[in-house]
Amino acid sequence: MTMIETADDFVTGGLRGGRSLYAYRVRGRERSAVVLWIGGRGDEPDRVFTVPRAGRRHVLVFVTVRQARVYLRRRGRQPATSEVDTLDLGRVQHWLADPECRRAPLGAVLEAWNFFEDLARGLDAVDRLPRQGARHNSAYEKLFGAACEEAAWTPDEQRAVLELIRAGVELWNSCPALVNPRS
Repeated sequence: MTMIETADDFVTGGLRGGRSLYAYRVRGRERSAVVLWIGGRGDEPDRVFTVPRAGRRHVLVFVTVRQARVYLRRRGRQPATSEVDTLDLGRVQHWLADPECRRAPLGAVLEAWNFFEDLARGLDAVDRLPRQGARHNSAYEKLFGAACEEAAWTPDEQRAVLELIRAGVELWNSCPALVNPRS
């Protein structure tokens, strides 16, 4: 169902102060869409753009990048770049289906991890992801390292990655969304 947001949503969604906006394509098995991503300034973290509706935050999702650009243009904004990054969440979900027998697509896992944290912040739903501790930090550092191999993870780190990525996929697939919002 498409809902219509107001001009105030653009401000309450966090787009005041000239922060950079990006269109970001997410291709998953259950849900695929283009979302708007807000780059944080200074120490402020990045997050996915959301708007308030009925006491909850909703992600704006678009079928095409063009629709996202039109949405922004109607509000006097434009993406910070014409390039659009794509998260191939389907590859991550394929790995999640049998992590013991399949190799982790490390680049996609890192991108998914970052996206899920940004999505949770945008939705004010950080409690939907596991509380991250030392094992998560260690696994993330290995993912972030240029020479990371899945074999470098300890069993505890691998469980931490699987736990976070599974929770993130569930968050993405179940989060409230406004599809192709118009002005």
